[in-house]
Amino acid sequence: MSFRLSQRDKAIIAFINQFRAVDRDSLVDLFFRQLKSPVNACNSVMVRLYRLGLIERTQQYSPTVYLPVDAKIKKNSQKILHFLSILDVYKQMCTYSVPKNVIVEDKPTGRKGGIEPDLFCIFKGSPFWIEIQRNQYSEQKIQAKINLYEEFFFSDEWRSLHWQPEDRAAIFPSIILITPVRYAVSSEHIRIIQVVSIHELMEKYKSSTKQQREAKPITQSSGRIRINLT
Repeated sequence: MSFRLSQRDKAIIAFINQFRAVDRDSLVDLFFRQLKSPVNACNSVMVRLYRLGLIERTQQYSPTVYLPVDAKIKKNSQKILHFLSILDVYKQMCTYSVPKNVIVEDKPTGRKGGIEPDLFCIFKGSPFWIEIQRNQYSEQKIQAKINLYEEFFFSDEWRSLHWQPEDRAAIFPSIILITPVRYAVSSEHIRIIQVVSIHELMEKYKSSTKQQREAKPITQSSGRIRINLT
């Protein structure tokens, strides 16, 4: 059977492969919003792609959630909610600026036992590793997670990651904890930002021009970066 895919078809399939689980309404927002009947158009395209065997879907959620054809996730898995949380953070960012170099479930160390942020991206010119805490954990567990980031910082392996700038000093990403709970965790070497949402992050850095003026510049020795999200 021969068929021709449009550029939008290909972009949708690639997006689902990247984010692992994508709900219908998110596809409407990201790919069909400019159309006269965006929901109907999205439904039509997704049914066609599903029947062609190019995507999978689960109707255990409403609206329907779409998955890659080779997804190793059960259609009733709680892991789907995890991926939808990552997608929600990405969509919040897109309302301000489309993130670049997006990596879902980044594994920068390339080995087990290292840091495994839920999301990496370059957002408004600054690199971030994002940890999404949907459940409440002990402060010891969160601090242990931060300690792994510090270990990676001291390893210097991060300096050769593929997204690092070629024309200036390497930058160690800031860590964003998306969490409804504030944890008493800290680091002398990396920047940790705790917010409920990306919207709170943007308000935090837009609300005070004084805070922006007093932000410290990048220093190669500390690995800290200046965050300018305006």
